[in-house]
Amino acid sequence: MNAPRFLFVVCQVGSERALKAELARQWPEFRFAFSRPGFATFRLPEDHGLRDDFDLQSVFARTFGFSLGEVTGQTAEEIAESLWTLVGDRTVDHLHVWQRDLGVPGERGFEPGVTPLAAEIAKIIVDRRPPASTESLLPVNLVANSGSHILDCVLVDPNQWWIGFHRARALPTRWPGGTPKIDLPPNAVSRAHLKMREALLWSRLPVSRGDRCVEIGSSPGGSCQALLDHGLIVTGIDPADMDDALIAHPNFTHVKARGADLKRREFRGAKWLTADSNVAPKHTLDTVEHIVTNRQVNVRGMLLTLKLPDWKLAEAIPEYLDRVRSWGYGYVRARQLAYNRQEICVAALRRRAMRREPARKENPARSEK
Repeated sequence: MNAPRFLFVVCQVGSERALKAELARQWPEFRFAFSRPGFATFRLPEDHGLRDDFDLQSVFARTFGFSLGEVTGQTAEEIAESLWTLVGDRTVDHLHVWQRDLGVPGERGFEPGVTPLAAEIAKIIVDRRPPASTESLLPVNLVANSGSHILDCVLVDPNQWWIGFHRARALPTRWPGGTPKIDLPPNAVSRAHLKMREALLWSRLPVSRGDRCVEIGSSPGGSCQALLDHGLIVTGIDPADMDDALIAHPNFTHVKARGADLKRREFRGAKWLTADSNVAPKHTLDTVEHIVTNRQVNVRGMLLTLKLPDWKLAEAIPEYLDRVRSWGYGYVRARQLAYNRQEICVAALRRRAMRREPARKENPARSEK
């Protein structure tokens, strides 16, 4: 079987330039080939030697895989038959079908994830499987097991599907389209609730019920609400008011101040620290550094949201991560979460061995909490 010659990459709408610049630095041998908002392909060198579970090491790639090409047609049934012809005799353990994002998360009610159209097309694809491959059930749009061979179908447009494959490895590669299924509760204070839940899933910070967590930039309280739902004892630090639902919660304390203005003893006993302030990355990192490098403070892990008001700031991400490592955090990663906007999430742990291992059982994405 010939080695694949193209890579497909899915990202947030608006992040395309940052993604291309990042891959140009990390993988200069890749050549940009095609793009639509939230989707791009790259030509690979003939002798690339990449495994089907290789790590792209990208902050802005939500998910990626080797491209088999596009299929088009007048009807979904016609395109589905062309899809299986393109797949040939490749091993397929799992099918992921999703649409490229049609907007920025949080704008005009849009949130990423498997749409009704994608679910309908996935059913048609399964129904059109060749008879020889229908002996076993084909899981569709579930959280795949690590090691599974995933057939990817990206709906670039309703009648233009991009087909690819990858081997599930890291947790986001097991999610359909790199997006966990998270429903915003009716009582959620803000959509920051979604961001925090995804951050906890992706980072696998080993948070436990009863742990103390401090959040800098907590107003109005969506992130704190998600942390409280996980059973943490939360202190929110923000000069602005918090939602009444947070104030009434017995495990929540509001400190009406800026994080930089507090004495360090306020952070003693906190195992975890999160930050999500509407300031430039340098200001967030300055505030956090003054806290976690104090000898009276022993924060084991952090989730930091770094805003990117100018996309040029993306070029400095390696420097931001090196700065966090210099504080004694040996395991530091960054990702533009599916529910992020023009920002990234940085996860940091003192030691990688502390990280929580994900469940290996194949489950519907909505079961992850």
